[in-house]
Amino acid sequence: MQETLRSGALKPDEPAHGDDVQSGTLRARAVLLLSIGLGLFILYSAAFGAFESLIQRASFVALVATLGVLMHPLLAGSRFRALGIAIDAAMIAIVVYACASVIVRFEQIMVERPFAELPDVILAFATLAVILEIARRAVSWVFPLLVIVMVAYALFGDAIPGRMGHRGFDVYYVSETIFLSDLGLWGMLVGIASTTLAIFVLFGAFLLHTGAGKTFFDLASRASGNTPGGAAKIATIASGFFGMISGSTVANVATTGNFTIPLMRRLNYPRAYAGGVEAVASTGGQLAPPIMGTAAFVMAELVGVSYWTIAAAALLPSLLFYLGIFATVHVIAVRKGLGATPPEETGQVAGQAAGPVFDARALAPIVASLGGIVFGILNGNSVDTSAFYGIAAMIVAFVLARLSAGEGPWQACRQLAPAIVTGGRGVVIVGLLLVAAQVFVSLLNLTGVGVTLTGIILSHAGGNVWAIAIVMAVVCLIAGMGLPTSAAYVLVAAVFAPALIQAGLPALTVHLFVLYYATLSVITPPVCVGVFVAASIAEESWPKVAAQAVRLGAVAYVLPMLFLLYPGLLMQGGFMQIAEAALVGVIFTLSLAFLLGWRPAIGTSSVSSLLWVVPLTIAFWPGHMSTLLACAIFAVLMLASRVRKVPVPV
Repeated sequence: MQETLRSGALKPDEPAHGDDVQSGTLRARAVLLLSIGLGLFILYSAAFGAFESLIQRASFVALVATLGVLMHPLLAGSRFRALGIAIDAAMIAIVVYACASVIVRFEQIMVERPFAELPDVILAFATLAVILEIARRAVSWVFPLLVIVMVAYALFGDAIPGRMGHRGFDVYYVSETIFLSDLGLWGMLVGIASTTLAIFVLFGAFLLHTGAGKTFFDLASRASGNTPGGAAKIATIASGFFGMISGSTVANVATTGNFTIPLMRRLNYPRAYAGGVEAVASTGGQLAPPIMGTAAFVMAELVGVSYWTIAAAALLPSLLFYLGIFATVHVIAVRKGLGATPPEETGQVAGQAAGPVFDARALAPIVASLGGIVFGILNGNSVDTSAFYGIAAMIVAFVLARLSAGEGPWQACRQLAPAIVTGGRGVVIVGLLLVAAQVFVSLLNLTGVGVTLTGIILSHAGGNVWAIAIVMAVVCLIAGMGLPTSAAYVLVAAVFAPALIQAGLPALTVHLFVLYYATLSVITPPVCVGVFVAASIAEESWPKVAAQAVRLGAVAYVLPMLFLLYPGLLMQGGFMQIAEAALVGVIFTLSLAFLLGWRPAIGTSSVSSLLWVVPLTIAFWPGHMSTLLACAIFAVLMLASRVRKVPVPV
């Protein structure tokens, strides 16, 4: 679920990952050992329960901050590297000392809420500066700047006239909130990052090291490779499967895209189209159960429901998301004559001499991991412990499968060993971003600016839910540009979600609404990091890839608006409400896919594809009669579109 891979050139103080871990260097060894230590810390917390809240969170921050500095050294490769080493060492010393101080004083902080003194003030702002600097190096300056603005507002916002001003807080009180409480640097979001989020990152890392990526590709090849547009459908299915466990659009594109985009190019798919298919298919991973990326775990705490409630609510929308991509890809393939994928091509990609010969043993770790999670849930264990059971079952199944294939136990264990390092590294930056996000949220609540903005939005919108929703969607797409989904989600949910909730919508509906648009920001121009990666693999200009991605993902851009009209899409209400919502969702999704794919509704005239607008529009009129009318019109158009006798021209 690592969300911090970036495209484009790295800054001078952001060496390539390979430079970070050059064998034989002291820093590489330190990164390796700390990654293992962090992985073991995560596993222990999941298996035996977390430590006291401040001890757990401060230990986690010390580990991820130290790893973050070592993985993203300052001035690497320049003649001023000696200065960079000194600054990096000072940053590590500050954050380790601050975390150790909190661990030693945790009882006093939790029981007495001590008053801040000058050393506490210095330590609070120095630690926050270290966190923001690592985030700047690893991601961008955008989110650290937003946190700095919020800190400045907390300190000087009393000088602002009118509704946006507040009563004023001195530097000591702000330091107490940031450092000497469980609200700021050691707050709730950090607790999520150090437990639930971290163990699922590790779960994904172990699953990938069992060869799940190749298994998903083979399954996708067998399911859709011999149908029109087979290569694009393989990309859609494989990226969907992979995204369910990686939870990261960029990591998904970088992994499956290196298989699927070259495959599509060899079959003469346009470069932009190949990149667009992979980018949008990879995006859905953060919206699809069971893992759904890091933001879903944060949402569970903010909304106050279990993670599995959120996963259940996200099920139907995620199915519609991929149905929309699949249907659009199919229509375009039929229209442009993009045929099935030759067996030798899938064999070439999968590393086989001929067509994909699927080994059922490859499924054993995947099935066992899911079985372990289900066992934990049925046994009444926490989400964290259930994930630990899933990892344990996965390891056992993988080793047994390798033994049955004639490999030795040491060889199987050696293949899995790097997973704990990968998982440890994977949690670093998203963990640090949630630390910074927690400071932002704590100061937002302290100053009351969130309540103020909610009041302003409601007064200007006049209670119009659609006006608020459209503004929020635009803000999500803008705020998410260049930011990991979890950070963008927390930012917008903390500031704007209360406006829709106060307008009468359920909190879960609003937060999933925000999550969808925050996720879609990775394929929305002009800062669309998922598209950048896909474009680099496809060797095409990113604006062309972005145009295809937005076209193919059009369903996802409109789908959250249906949440407001049909709560049944999120499993809210009775069986009939859910069934009606699902039916309307399918009609809406297929109609939009056929419209964007230019599937003729009558005869062979592409102009007649505009008729799909009719059932598409009716879907936005809730009611039993409108649902029946949409079904009838959609059925007639489907029947009419199937009776044409000549192929549609390209």
